[in-house]
Amino acid sequence: MIELKSPSEIAALREAGRIVARALAAVRAHAAVGVSLLELDDVAAKVIADAGARPSFLGYHPPGAPRPYPAVICASVNDAIVHGIPTGARLADGDLVSIDCGAHLDGWCGGSAISFTVGEPRPADLALVDAAERALAAGIDAARPGARIGDIGHAVGTVARAAGFGIMARHGGHGVGRLMHEPPSVPNEGRPGHGTRIEAGLVIAIEPMLIASGRDAYRTDPDGWTLRTHDGSRAAHTEHTVAVTPTGPIILTAP
Repeated sequence: MIELKSPSEIAALREAGRIVARALAAVRAHAAVGVSLLELDDVAAKVIADAGARPSFLGYHPPGAPRPYPAVICASVNDAIVHGIPTGARLADGDLVSIDCGAHLDGWCGGSAISFTVGEPRPADLALVDAAERALAAGIDAARPGARIGDIGHAVGTVARAAGFGIMARHGGHGVGRLMHEPPSVPNEGRPGHGTRIEAGLVIAIEPMLIASGRDAYRTDPDGWTLRTHDGSRAAHTEHTVAVTPTGPIILTAP
């Protein structure tokens, strides 16, 4: 069941979203060649704790997962698309990094993801990240009262496919509220005018997951969490939590 949020509930979600934005900004500022993924996890953990919030990912154990998620952020590098578990591995020159983060504050959840490079970037990686950000912006712009969920997917998919990139199969966005994942599902491809009708009060995560090779397939690491491109090509993941208002969408996970 889709639950529309009141203005006061959206305001509470916005406060959780601000914490996530600060955590991601701190992680990005700290990321550099030689820094370990565990160090980045510690950076996010401190921002969230200092804000009086709790990390949404740590201990999360959805059906089908082999074990609870063991970290505060997802840190996915190069061919890892999403759900990469932070380890002691250190960032290398030219790495493409995607960081996903979630935080709960006063019972409400915020979630967002960014992709960026460290060291000397590859032009192809910059183009991939740019397309993911443009796809996200197009999806957000389509989230307006009276539109349909298919309009969001169509907007995201059109940008990604036009740039020649693949879209991770069977994954996309979702509703957000007291739970990290709520109805409805928000696919990254869709048919205009189809799907659930968008109403004011809807809060959703829109999250393009693009693959450089143009293919959509992925595989799961032995850790049971990390999802990688099937062909070893690089990937980018961007996300914002968005509230639909009578006048249009507002981003809840912006600084």
